[in-house]
Amino acid sequence: MTETQHHEPVTGVRLGVDVGRARVGLAATDPAGILASPVATLKRDPKNLRDLHQIIDEVIERNAVRIYVGDPINLKGNRTASTEDAHRFARQLATLLAEAEVSTQVRLIDERLSTVSASQKLHQAGISSRNQRSVIDQLAAVAILEHAMLLERNTGVNTGTLVSAEQEEDLDG
Repeated sequence: MTETQHHEPVTGVRLGVDVGRARVGLAATDPAGILASPVATLKRDPKNLRDLHQIIDEVIERNAVRIYVGDPINLKGNRTASTEDAHRFARQLATLLAEAEVSTQVRLIDERLSTVSASQKLHQAGISSRNQRSVIDQLAAVAILEHAMLLERNTGVNTGTLVSAEQEEDLDG
């Protein structure tokens, strides 16, 4: 369920995360939270969690106030295996942040079509599908972040579903 509490506008860097099976796209806003830019494509590392630790390093380096993790529900609004993977990733991230005593919020946000949108932009820019792999995840993370920022600006409420370290498997979107 999406929070609907009104809030004072939060200032500071936000990160966007696109979780894939093989790679994680990472994007960040400027400190004013206006412009989203690609940061990196990280290799997934479920065993050693190196990808999660790289995100935490970015959070600390940029003093990020919020992380938006894409919630890949399907077009009918149903959960998929990718949804469960993204939820698990978000919970692990929230847990590691808490253990590091970093108070940055982790929020899941609907990401339907973010990768499709990123791929279309690359195609329009003349970049072949074969050459998109290195940047597609970063641009999907930018799309997730832009969507979250637009919702916050337009509605004046916290957007997405807050993820906490102690949260159980049940994350309803």
